[in-house]
Amino acid sequence: MNEHRRLYPTRPQAQRALVVAVDTQDPQRPLAPELAEFTALADAAGAIIVDEVIQRLPHVDPATLVGSGKAREIAERAEAARADVLFVFNDLRPRQRTNLEKIVPLPIVDRTMLILDIFAQHARSREGQLQVELAQLRYRQSNLIGVGAALSRLGGGVGTRGPGETKLETDRRRIAQRVTLLQKQLDDVRRQRETRRGGRGRDPFVALVGYTNVGKSSLLNRLAGSGVNEGAFVADRPFATLDPTLRRAYVAPGVNVRLADTVGFITALPQELVNAFRATLEELENADLLLHVSDASNPDWPRQKASVETTLHELGLDAKPYLDVFNKVDRLDPAARAALPPGALEVSAATGVGIDMLRAAIAARRTAAAERLQ
Repeated sequence: MNEHRRLYPTRPQAQRALVVAVDTQDPQRPLAPELAEFTALADAAGAIIVDEVIQRLPHVDPATLVGSGKAREIAERAEAARADVLFVFNDLRPRQRTNLEKIVPLPIVDRTMLILDIFAQHARSREGQLQVELAQLRYRQSNLIGVGAALSRLGGGVGTRGPGETKLETDRRRIAQRVTLLQKQLDDVRRQRETRRGGRGRDPFVALVGYTNVGKSSLLNRLAGSGVNEGAFVADRPFATLDPTLRRAYVAPGVNVRLADTVGFITALPQELVNAFRATLEELENADLLLHVSDASNPDWPRQKASVETTLHELGLDAKPYLDVFNKVDRLDPAARAALPPGALEVSAATGVGIDMLRAAIAARRTAAAERLQ
């Protein structure tokens, strides 16, 4: 009799999202590739895109981002599409968020909130969770405190994972106390890292850097010879790796290196994330060599590569020795492969193509560095 009353696990229903973007037609940052990336982030967060509205303006409207007339159109389209959340590509100021919510009565999630939400979903270690919570609190402390309507409407769904609604609705003093506590805990993590670095031995330290979802974790696994269940976590989605992974890898007879997988970058990486993940990014500061990994199969790789270089410059790491590595060449036809930059290392973590050449290049850099020190 009880067999007909079994309980089965259920998944929360995916949110129906309407995407809004303002295109200021900046030739340095064309909207199309970044908007496509934004919708991929929304998909990774578990939302379903039901409609898209693009407003072309010379600059964003200071009051509502899109202009009052366009805001009313967005409200009508959101109702027609039965959307239950508004994803805004552009970062919002508190005033813009408040005014937009008066016209469009939906929870509003901007790009930074969306990225923070994905980080909250993927953080596995205690360190990663601390970093994500700190980033979320700092962002909301500087952008959302005092915007009561926005906070009261964030009752679950994309943009609300992590510290949660209860923390967000506390006053400034309590949030500041929480931020201070998290900073102290992450300082402890930093000191522990320094201690571990002191005992790592003399193997050169090589860090993989690159745009999100270019295959850094797969490449680390290939170089380290890790099996399916023992290597770095791999998934075809943005920001699958948040927690740094260290592996020892053979590169030449008598030469091994320590490899580190790091969090992927993205265009205009939110400053809150850069600050919060400082303890993790310090791994890059101690690297003897950086492998800048790009996705050769993505036609947008030049923009992504330039974005990573900008971030490395902002972190003061652009003077580090590095190798340009183009991954996923197995997905290219001969003409596209021939168009890659001359001198770049062409590899496929999936098939093993070019891995021996990459090992040799790392070993050559190691030998050259050793000779300079003599």
